[in-house]
Amino acid sequence: MFAIIAGLAFACGGGEKAAESSEAAAPATEAAAPAPEMSLEDKYKDDPIYIKGIEKVKNSDCATCHMIDRKIIGPSYADIAAKYESTEENVSMLAAKVLAGGAGVWGEVMMSPHPALSEEDAKDMVRYILLLKK
Repeated sequence: MFAIIAGLAFACGGGEKAAESSEAAAPATEAAAPAPEMSLEDKYKDDPIYIKGIEKVKNSDCATCHMIDRKIIGPSYADIAAKYESTEENVSMLAAKVLAGGAGVWGEVMMSPHPALSEEDAKDMVRYILLLKK
């Protein structure tokens, strides 16, 4: 008789707690989807260094030889950012190279000088490029 009552209790929902606890203990099988990669524009849209620098780069002839992620005639901006830390010493040194031009660091193709740029404009451009470190 006891077995019949226990069986009815289980059949009427007495076993729900056991089912719930086994479901709760089951590991999640779905892995979280990786976050979509954020574009540079989204990542730095409010950064004054990015805003000033990209505007000056866009208004220059830099795109003739450089791209953000791919080498064309000169190194990519990402390669430059990977090679140099963003320090004021490096910003000054690289800005001087932009102004004077030169060759040898990235190969024998000469970067033309940019004497029409101000030193401050060249520094703003270099600071922007150094933000592009991956």
